[in-house]
Amino acid sequence: KKKLLRFKVSVSEATASYSQDSVSTRPTRQPIKRGPSLTDSLTELPRTLFEVASLTSTWIPLIAEAPRGEPHPVMVLPGFTADDTSTAMLRRFLAQLRYKPLPWLQGTNTGNPQLLENVMLRFYRIHKSMDTPITLIGQSLGGVFAREIARTFPDAVRSVITLGSPYGATGSGATNPLVERLFRHMSGVTVEEMRTLIPEGAQFERLPMPTTSVFSKADGVVGWRSCIEDEDHNSENIQVRGSHSGMAMNPDVLRIIADRLAQDPDSWQPFDAVSGCRRFIYPSK
Repeated sequence: KKKLLRFKVSVSEATASYSQDSVSTRPTRQPIKRGPSLTDSLTELPRTLFEVASLTSTWIPLIAEAPRGEPHPVMVLPGFTADDTSTAMLRRFLAQLRYKPLPWLQGTNTGNPQLLENVMLRFYRIHKSMDTPITLIGQSLGGVFAREIARTFPDAVRSVITLGSPYGATGSGATNPLVERLFRHMSGVTVEEMRTLIPEGAQFERLPMPTTSVFSKADGVVGWRSCIEDEDHNSENIQVRGSHSGMAMNPDVLRIIADRLAQDPDSWQPFDAVSGCRRFIYPSK
């Protein structure tokens, strides 16, 4: 509890200069208790390895065909138990498209509340030095952190893209039980205690910037229902075929990321998943 209190106090000064008036609250959802299926959990690793191999074989055409948007900084946050190594290919992809990829530089993401504090302060300092809105991309737990940064610094965030991020999980039950136990061991807090960092219902708030939630119904780590939100004029959920751990290296996901980054936030439109060959790549909702 002392860790959680220190976190809440230490970021208050940094957030004081950012307006949060444009963040509106969503109705509180019922707790999501359904996690991934046993089959999806058991096949998670081989599917991840397949996605890595697929990226290697499609890298050159992927770069050539990707749309380019206005160059701007993009901070990439890794998932639970991962570090910046896990997002290296994604950041290389972003650099090829003329964006400025920013690693999170916090080592392994153990889920400890101190890491959320540290990356918030890093984001704050980068924005102050660059003086331009930053896009946030977070995989799994990194996406939960990304949305909390966006909620805290809405004026500093251009858009948010989450990859299999269970920001809608309000407690235990939405995650693979083995992963939940590992989270308690590595972070030093339970999922419920971690949620006390965020005001009740805040994970369902309507963020004022464009938000894209990428999810897979075959996710082997978290229940896919915890990775989506109610869609509106600037938020969307995009379903892909693939694993949880391999999302940052899934060619179909990278195509989505390139398309979303090329959008102008002031004239943002949802991802077109049905035109041309895309209807055969992206499952219908």
